[in-house]
Amino acid sequence: MNDCLFFGWNNDPKFIKNESNKITKPTQFKFENENEKQIKQISTGNYSTIFLFKNGKAIQYLKNSNEKPQKIQIEENIQKVIAGDNNEAILTSEGNLFAKISTNQFLKLPNEFINISSLIEDTNDRIIEDFVCSAFAIYLLTSNQNAYGIGSNRNCELGFDSEILKKTEKPILMMKNVSKIFSGSFSKHVFLLNSNQELFGSGSNYHGQLGLGESRKKEINIQKLTKIQNIPKGKIIDIKCGHAHSIMLIENENQNQNPKRKLYSCGNWEFNGLGKTEDTYEFTEIKSSLFENDDNILDFSVGNEHTLILTSNSKLITFGGNWYGQLGTGDTKKQTIPIQIELPKLRFNEDIYNYHISCGDYKSFIYYSPPSFSNLEEDLIKLFKRKEFCNISFKTENEEIISAHKLILETIIGQDENQNEKLKEIISNKSIKESNQIFEIIYSNNFKINPKLYEEIEIDMNLFGSIEEKMKELIEFEEVKDIIIERKEKQYKFPKLILIMRSELYREKFLSVTEGDSTKFTDYSELSDKSFQILEYWIYSNQIKEEIQITQEIINEIQKGIDYFQLNQTNPNLFDLLINKFKNQNQN
Repeated sequence: MNDCLFFGWNNDPKFIKNESNKITKPTQFKFENENEKQIKQISTGNYSTIFLFKNGKAIQYLKNSNEKPQKIQIEENIQKVIAGDNNEAILTSEGNLFAKISTNQFLKLPNEFINISSLIEDTNDRIIEDFVCSAFAIYLLTSNQNAYGIGSNRNCELGFDSEILKKTEKPILMMKNVSKIFSGSFSKHVFLLNSNQELFGSGSNYHGQLGLGESRKKEINIQKLTKIQNIPKGKIIDIKCGHAHSIMLIENENQNQNPKRKLYSCGNWEFNGLGKTEDTYEFTEIKSSLFENDDNILDFSVGNEHTLILTSNSKLITFGGNWYGQLGTGDTKKQTIPIQIELPKLRFNEDIYNYHISCGDYKSFIYYSPPSFSNLEEDLIKLFKRKEFCNISFKTENEEIISAHKLILETIIGQDENQNEKLKEIISNKSIKESNQIFEIIYSNNFKINPKLYEEIEIDMNLFGSIEEKMKELIEFEEVKDIIIERKEKQYKFPKLILIMRSELYREKFLSVTEGDSTKFTDYSELSDKSFQILEYWIYSNQIKEEIQITQEIINEIQKGIDYFQLNQTNPNLFDLLINKFKNQNQN
């Protein structure tokens, strides 16, 4: 059964029956029909609260409705959801963004989701990699690293003068070469981070929530995307925005120590956690004895006026507005400085990394959700959609260009030049949608994507052999730049591309690596040869070899190894495989 705790405004909808409208302490919340499914994400907004499950399906509890939750009718697998102040949006595994959006707080949301990614004028820029919502706008980040905005621009949140552009009903290009977009479901401002780690912002700045400094304090709205100066040193991991404040997560990149994450805040003094009695116009560190030297920020969420923080030492820290008990403190008093509340155990002996938090308007959730384990097929499809890894192009029947990764393609279909020519010939007679599907089929060998296309390319392309076997062949390719692990006078090679693909943390690191053929890691002697080989095999195949004998010592060692490779964020299933195999061995 899923474990989920709720506190805050228990009305519209009423999550926990027979309880008051104000629940001031974390209280168990149970699904009526979905209790066997694992939660992937929770997003709670003005009109509804959406629960996304690991199987790619989602349900929503609607405002002003006592009915049971409704299933969201989207045929494609859902990857991310946001229920905002005046919008709802859903990103699918195919890179399509479906949304409902209102540019007026007095109007209801439309009944149907529309595919707003299909409204982008550049047809080659319609694969959506990520998105965020503000109160009246939605921001899209495409696979070509372009940022688009759609919706209201009354507060210049689309990066244009509101006197010239009031709103737009189709996505408009805001900025190119963007790596991340940040906003909040109840905010009226937005931040864009480019590939050079330069931060830009626009929109409402009445309380200084854009962090532009004292010199800009009289500007209620920032009319165009403006570079934010005096950003704290380190790598920007995330920025989450409330109605009138912003919280930034910075990671110290000192290689001589474990990365340390710190929170910085600006905006309304009642909600920013700095403990002052006046607004703060520049990002300032949130200092508290609750953040000890050996403690680190695992997760944080920002609602309309409140913030929740989860640390590696199992602390749940909170501050901000508390009208309905959304801070979980047992009362409804606001908190201008961080305070700690008791974190209930959701599951016996579960890792703190598997806890997540979600803040809404006046609501908060804590839930158990081990990170999804992307299989190789999913990772390959994501890889072919990432422009920075694409180095071979094909032209569709509409003269549109579709790109793929040559090395991966050669690994799967062979290095015969005739194979490439056959593929070019097939794609030249297809639409861009079918061409995308062809690559998804090749990268996954999954006929369900489009059975007719699969049959056509299977004959011509000789798609045989498992993906796992093909991926392990990559290590034999000399042109693959390697990660070299040196231990006990031995060298282990991991293709850099594989680790980039298998781990978000590695992906971010290696995108910035431009020189040298390899990256060396120092000796990791705590891991035995057997444990290292198990870990290596698993990284390539998602599997544990049947003939391998698992001991408790190996399980303990590999836990250290996973921490070392920083793969625990994306690959939690290894423990399940190891423990199940260990149990089966003992039973036999």
